[in-house]
Amino acid sequence: MLVLIVALIVAPASLTGCNLPGPTQPQAVRIGAIYPLSGSLAPTGQALKQAIELAQEIVNQEYDLDLPLARSAGLPGLGGARLEVIFADHAGDPQKGATEAQRLIETEKVVALLGAYNSSVTATASQMAEAAGVPFLNAASTSPALTERGYKWFFRITADDRIFARNFFEFLQEVDQRQGLGTRDVAIVYENSMFGTGVSQMEKTFAQQFGFRVVADIPYAADTKSVQEQVQTLLKTGHPIVMQASYLNDAILYVRAYKEQGFKPTGLLAMDAGFVSPGFAGAVGKDGDYILSREVWALDLGQKKPLVKQVDDLYFQRYGSHLDGSSARVFTGLLTLADAINRAGSTDPQAIRQALLATDLAGAQLIMPWDGIRFDAATGQNTLARGIIVQMKDGIYHTVWPWDMATEPLVWPMP
Repeated sequence: MLVLIVALIVAPASLTGCNLPGPTQPQAVRIGAIYPLSGSLAPTGQALKQAIELAQEIVNQEYDLDLPLARSAGLPGLGGARLEVIFADHAGDPQKGATEAQRLIETEKVVALLGAYNSSVTATASQMAEAAGVPFLNAASTSPALTERGYKWFFRITADDRIFARNFFEFLQEVDQRQGLGTRDVAIVYENSMFGTGVSQMEKTFAQQFGFRVVADIPYAADTKSVQEQVQTLLKTGHPIVMQASYLNDAILYVRAYKEQGFKPTGLLAMDAGFVSPGFAGAVGKDGDYILSREVWALDLGQKKPLVKQVDDLYFQRYGSHLDGSSARVFTGLLTLADAINRAGSTDPQAIRQALLATDLAGAQLIMPWDGIRFDAATGQNTLARGIIVQMKDGIYHTVWPWDMATEPLVWPMP
């Protein structure tokens, strides 16, 4: 009788053990995305939103692409759960960015945040994430200060302005060795928020290291209505090499003012941002020809890396425009975050953070011209990112440096 009782007690467990419920898998994993969807940067914000939506679709469906998670539907590490991106608009306002980050964390219950393009907004929004213990992945803000705060929950995939500024002077040194520069005078023009001031500090540091002379240091308020005074200052410097950090409206305003006042720099090296934003080339027309910009991505990279063209074709089919450096980074940012969540096999923020720290994506899996994505444990900075330099001709930017990646010859000085 005792044996029978024991058997009856044990049997149900052994017979039904395979049907015991395991950990509940979510049907959707919610990620917050904070970008400038209104205000002067709305065209840029819309392009970033579109790039995120395309990356979300690639994760949630099946695509024959050599991208993280493209060949499976959803997140296999979480039972095929789908990504759900909740967008928030910061309109370029740091305080609004912080408020929206807090709302996404507390009300929308997102497991991680992606944002925020403007370095000043990324600073405040990521502060909220740090306080809440939620991973914040930054794809396109480049202020060096962002990874110097000792944060544990902040990760950045793009190279920063320290790297980009050094690239400028390495490029100029190589041009000088090849054909001569014509001048070693540099004028630095920058909007006076966290982005521009950080850029100017790096450029002044490297100008001294590389033996260049800074002949003008010109800060201005973003979204200004007139730059006549600033251009008058530049005219007094002769024909320097201009290094400029401006958002979209300001970049257009300056190029038009340069033409109106007859300012002719030897070269104009832009720190990305407004000079590569949607609408810039169309607004300035032929006056944009031969502008140089640091970049992290260019459409012509697809000539040597088919994955670039495959993804851009998808983007163009949906939205009627091409990716740019910012939207390509944000696209890559969502895939990086999704890859970490999938490897974590959990929506627990600490598990996602650990997976981000263990990220090791190869360059072949990215549409970026990087060696890959691998985060420094102390700063959260991707140690494998780098920049390129592009030059505009007929409204299109072409890669001109590094020389082994160039698809068009450099035109120097500006005609």
